[in-house]
Amino acid sequence: MTETYSALPDDVLLDDYLAEHQAALVSTEGSYALSVHGTLHIGDRAIPYHLVPDDGFLGKSGKWRKMDPGARLTLVTARWNPAARERLENQLLACARVILDQTAQTGVDPSRALAAFQAKYELARMRCTLALDRIEAVKGQQSANREAEKTRAAVNLSLYPESFETAHAMQRHFIAVLGPTNSGKTHAAMEHLEKAASGVYLAPLRLLALENYTRLQNAGVAVSLITGEQRKLHPEATHVASTVEMLNPERQIEVAVIDEIQLLDDPDRGAAWTAAVCGVPARTVYLLGAPEAREAIESLVERVGGTLEVKMMKRKSALEMDKAPLLSLKNLKPGDVLIAFSRREVLNWRDKVIEQGLSVSAIYGNLSPEVRQAQAERFVAGETQVVVATDAIGMGLNTPAKRVIFTTSSKWDGYAEGTIAAPLAKQIAGRAGRFGQHETGYVAGFDGYTHKTIAALLRQKPEPLPTSGFFVAPNLHYLQEIAAATGQTALRPLLGLFAKHINVHDEFFLPANLTDQMEKAEWLDTLPLSLPDRYTFSLCPISTKIAMLDSALRDWAALRARGRRVPLLRMEGMGGRNQLQYLEDTCKLYAAYAWLGYRLPDTFPDGEMAQMLMLSASEQIDTLLQVQNSRSRSNRRGDRKGGPAGNKPPRRNSYRR
Repeated sequence: MTETYSALPDDVLLDDYLAEHQAALVSTEGSYALSVHGTLHIGDRAIPYHLVPDDGFLGKSGKWRKMDPGARLTLVTARWNPAARERLENQLLACARVILDQTAQTGVDPSRALAAFQAKYELARMRCTLALDRIEAVKGQQSANREAEKTRAAVNLSLYPESFETAHAMQRHFIAVLGPTNSGKTHAAMEHLEKAASGVYLAPLRLLALENYTRLQNAGVAVSLITGEQRKLHPEATHVASTVEMLNPERQIEVAVIDEIQLLDDPDRGAAWTAAVCGVPARTVYLLGAPEAREAIESLVERVGGTLEVKMMKRKSALEMDKAPLLSLKNLKPGDVLIAFSRREVLNWRDKVIEQGLSVSAIYGNLSPEVRQAQAERFVAGETQVVVATDAIGMGLNTPAKRVIFTTSSKWDGYAEGTIAAPLAKQIAGRAGRFGQHETGYVAGFDGYTHKTIAALLRQKPEPLPTSGFFVAPNLHYLQEIAAATGQTALRPLLGLFAKHINVHDEFFLPANLTDQMEKAEWLDTLPLSLPDRYTFSLCPISTKIAMLDSALRDWAALRARGRRVPLLRMEGMGGRNQLQYLEDTCKLYAAYAWLGYRLPDTFPDGEMAQMLMLSASEQIDTLLQVQNSRSRSNRRGDRKGGPAGNKPPRRNSYRR
């Protein structure tokens, strides 16, 4: 008997309750919490707030995940209700009155201190303390010594947009084209870019930069490709397709396209989008992304200057939940995409799908863009019937699926397993039902719980991005200014000073997450390297969590410090890894060498060879994935015929040396 599933009433009640009470669920430091917003009124002054109440934490991610929807609703209503709002607003009003009294006596503008009440992920009591500390800092500013004055001036990010002199001198027109996946956001913008005399396409991923580089090439445009690890330079290029971090803020152009603008809210990479909006020197700037970015875009464009036009797009094909979960892989059909949230789970599910006699493309984040593209193209061409992928499929890959099936609604967030965010669920689900190929796209969960959870996430109204608190990362110029003001030359303390003093001036901009850069700076400061060199190595996109890669980066930096060149050596030995993992790590190593080769060519002279070896490793990975698929299917046939495989199931690690 097939059971028909509908949404859990408590899921709906919880969503409605949060919306009614101006609250949202957020995940911070491995826990779930309530983030609430509203406005205080003192006389004629309106003071907005957006933060976590002191008792707004709801529990660790793992504990929250295990709670049933009814228990979640009960906990939320106990923690956030009219009485709780009254307590919070009384707390904030008391703090605000102290601020207003003190600033009235000193003639200081209270706006910067009151802006501390807008911090989506932080506790009210901490923000009140910070607001009062800001008043004390401003009061003490008159007696601060000259060195401290210079330090604060060096990181006065209230003037951050003006630091992009070329863009600031131009009259720019911004066109925000916002809509869900499969709404045609990119088409008109790319058409305008193709026809422009000069332009740039800025992508979140090398994969997207490569895709639109090819698109511009096919349109007869003289275009160069520039990413951190790769260059394809046209001698007469009028256009550039690049990753967003590779923006050239000095070259004036006619049209710029900045993709996935909602990543402004990403604490790890959002600084690159802030810099792009502030600094791209184009007369017309397209901002493409999700609808929830609208208010943030309006706020940021108002701050940086220029005119703004907003175009809201609707999805071109219908998207519906299947009436029931999949329940069995026997119910898979050609054209389906199966979603898991780790490399291990993708490979496990891939093998299970192959056992059903279906051909598979496997896509996950650890693969290079070239391999992901090759795997996706096989699906598009009909060479494979099913895709098994992580959320890496949600951005930059053409995978026109009839149906997207979530094997789970949980993902490891760095601290614990927790339910995925609604925007991520919508982005992945949106891959179903490509316009022109499928009239309707369908979404399902593998089991009943996942089916209901995904249905609830897709119904959830997206929370708008914050209209302040845009992330900024320190460039070398800022760090050198701080060094000149303080006499501090070590990179890690300079990064700390940037993060500390950025908040004193203007809450409109916030420091990006500098954790990874600071960890690298800790050991880089022990080497006799110049500040520019240490800064460059600290940004090298290499995972220090992989021992082999971390060791390579440390060795390379040490050789640079001794004035020695670093020849590119082929990796020897798999070090206990299976062949696939070995090739993936090899590809990342060559990519990191190529990245450094463009920035420190005197020390890393073999950058072009690194690029070739990186592409070669990608081809080997793609071939190996195809071989594994074929071997698994062959084993399955052997099982049926009583051949060499016997009755044993196919083993995913059958390619160990």
